[in-house]
Amino acid sequence: MQEKVEAAPSNPEPKEILSEAEVRFERWRKRVGLIAGPLAALIIFLLPSSLSPEAHRLAALLAGVVIFWVTEPIPIPITALLGPVLAIVLGIGKADAVLSSFGNPILFLFIGSFLIARAMEGHRLDRRFSLWLLSFRWVGDRPTRILWTLGAITAFLSMWISNTASTAMMFPIALGILSSLKEFSDEKGALQPYAVGVMLMIAYAASIGGVGTPIGTPPNLIGIGMIAKQTGREISFFHWMLLALPLLLVMYIVLYFLLLFLHPAGPSMRAGRVSEFIRAQREAIGPWTRGQKNTLFAFLLAVLLWTFPGFLALIFGPEGAPVKLFNSRLPEGAAAIVAASFLFLLPTNWGRQEYTLSWREAAGIDWGTILLFGGGLALGDLMFKTGLSQAVGEGLLASLEIDSLWGITAFAIGLGIVVSELTSNTASANMIIPVIIALALASGVSPIPPALGATLGASYGFMLPISTPPNAIVYGSGLIPIGRMVRAGVFFDLLGFLIIWGTLRLLCPLLGLM
Repeated sequence: MQEKVEAAPSNPEPKEILSEAEVRFERWRKRVGLIAGPLAALIIFLLPSSLSPEAHRLAALLAGVVIFWVTEPIPIPITALLGPVLAIVLGIGKADAVLSSFGNPILFLFIGSFLIARAMEGHRLDRRFSLWLLSFRWVGDRPTRILWTLGAITAFLSMWISNTASTAMMFPIALGILSSLKEFSDEKGALQPYAVGVMLMIAYAASIGGVGTPIGTPPNLIGIGMIAKQTGREISFFHWMLLALPLLLVMYIVLYFLLLFLHPAGPSMRAGRVSEFIRAQREAIGPWTRGQKNTLFAFLLAVLLWTFPGFLALIFGPEGAPVKLFNSRLPEGAAAIVAASFLFLLPTNWGRQEYTLSWREAAGIDWGTILLFGGGLALGDLMFKTGLSQAVGEGLLASLEIDSLWGITAFAIGLGIVVSELTSNTASANMIIPVIIALALASGVSPIPPALGATLGASYGFMLPISTPPNAIVYGSGLIPIGRMVRAGVFFDLLGFLIIWGTLRLLCPLLGLM
């Protein structure tokens, strides 16, 4: 039999659980958006404006698109497709120029990394890795070490696969560990505070882990793409990690101690037999399969190709001939496709011509995010070409009275965090980054640190179940009172704001990201 790329039935992906009131609110939100989007676009279109005709029409179109992204009367990716198409219909841009964003090389980095992540999840390579780490003797049965390790594994996985997938994979493991601890808890209810901490750790670690690599979460590549398109500054895979890994490490340490402070493990929680549960889970996985070995090869090849130019730059300098040759012949998008192609070439059963990944399985990757990225790039590019972004930037500059580089960066981070609490991080990045770049250019400062601030802030939605899919998944466990999530989220949003700003202030000048 072919090694099917699908989750094992024993660990189904958790579904978001909505109360009746939440269901009613969702219906109301979509109905309001369906009317408010076109109405807002029409009102802006009819109002007199000093903008050029193309910029005026684009402003009206963007008002409708943003409302549709926030309220979701139709799927977000369809809105991302509809926006550029309507821009063509309204005469804002020509079809070949507007739709060229859907051929941006970064889209191919998305596709290649999604294919590898699909194989990792389907062949359960990610689960094998996580259980292997949890079986270390250092972890043992101590709840504090279990909390640290669960979060560290989730964050690491989120660097390479989607935040949602890493949360969904670690969620049943965490529930199993909590069940094992409950059997050995002496006091009734002693587990509850710790259980809340574990669930929040899984969700929050997934979100902060996603910033660790360019492929960890869509806002990263959106920010990289928009910075490259509007400033000409290319941020390589290696340079992104030099910036993001210190941020990730500091954020994770702060998260760990914050959750221990807010949700401590009581005295009766200092012993248990978690190791027995982990051992049983590892035995259930069985020996290494051919599909897991093939997937590991493709993954390691991709990481090598993505990071190799950075190591070449350390030897020959960023402008060295070997670095330029490698980047021109095998850029990151092409490297991702080359590595992912081995999933279709390496067999799991040669006699039956069965391979590590089939097209039917590959078709299940998140094509919606790819469309959203292309649509966001197209609309962002139109904002600059029509002069709308410059007008918005000058308007914000006049009203906010912020003209320093690090003041604008702080504003960008805060705006990214606030907006991401209410809508998807991908939509947040698409909405905010072009505006922030325009604001920085209007102020006469470098747009790179503010754009990075908006990019990173867009991944930091911690307060509500609707803020991120990881939050929704763990909230669906029924273990987290909404008040506990809001309280922890407020603290972590504030700390995250300060840490992102401090990291950019320190590292951007050192890495030449100015």
